[in-house]
Amino acid sequence: MFAQEKFAGNQLAVVTNASALSGAEMQKIANEFHFSETTFVISQSGNGYGIRIFTPSTEVPFAGHPILGTAYIIKNYVEKRTVEQLNLILKVGQVPVFFDGEVAWMQQKPPQFGKTFSVKFFEDLLNLSNSDFDTAYPIQRVSTGLPFIIVPLKSLSSVKKAKINHNFMPQLIKRAKAGILLFCPQTYSKTNKLNVRVFVDAFGIPEDPATGSGNGCLAAYLSKYQYFGNSDLEISVEQGYEINRPSILYLKTKANKETILIQVGGQVRLVAKGELLER
Repeated sequence: MFAQEKFAGNQLAVVTNASALSGAEMQKIANEFHFSETTFVISQSGNGYGIRIFTPSTEVPFAGHPILGTAYIIKNYVEKRTVEQLNLILKVGQVPVFFDGEVAWMQQKPPQFGKTFSVKFFEDLLNLSNSDFDTAYPIQRVSTGLPFIIVPLKSLSSVKKAKINHNFMPQLIKRAKAGILLFCPQTYSKTNKLNVRVFVDAFGIPEDPATGSGNGCLAAYLSKYQYFGNSDLEISVEQGYEINRPSILYLKTKANKETILIQVGGQVRLVAKGELLER
């Protein structure tokens, strides 16, 4: 997912016809695949398809690349017909997915902006110095269904050298169980506006190569603080280059007086398919 070619982007396993599986069985299967997430299609109704999402260690109520990847599989291997929209039903509610050529787009939930954090704490947590941070913008918790702490940095070199100091993770989880998204305006490719890294130790994932939920939070943050000069944006973002899983995500926002409308999109590449054997 979020891949321009095979063996890039963020890996995802999708299990269809999973209604007979228990939550415990789903968790074991997700741990066996050991991708960032595995999804299970558990129901179909007039309202859409019910799905559950698991990391190797826990179930999560919402995640970006599993939603888009699952919608792609449903469109091409369950529906087996041309559709412009699918609705997926998660624990956070209904999430619509739209298809525009090779790109799948998801409409994310309205953002919630939470607490801010000191630069000093994140210097220690990320093994960085004060000069690495863009202090014109806050370090802030944002959620569009799954929370992330958005950390603005100045340069690609700062993003590349960031490394989690696990001695400080218990303090962070106590204050906010959330992923950490770092970004800067320098990029590997000139066609992209931002470079991003995401650490999700709070959910059992050291580093994620492409994070739809996290980038939805980033889009909301960029819009709120008018990072590019206004509240509406349409940009491409790169992620995963530092762990050899290059990924491209497309972000759109439209702000109004009440909220910020957020869409995250990307391409899907099918690598393999098979079946789970019965016990």
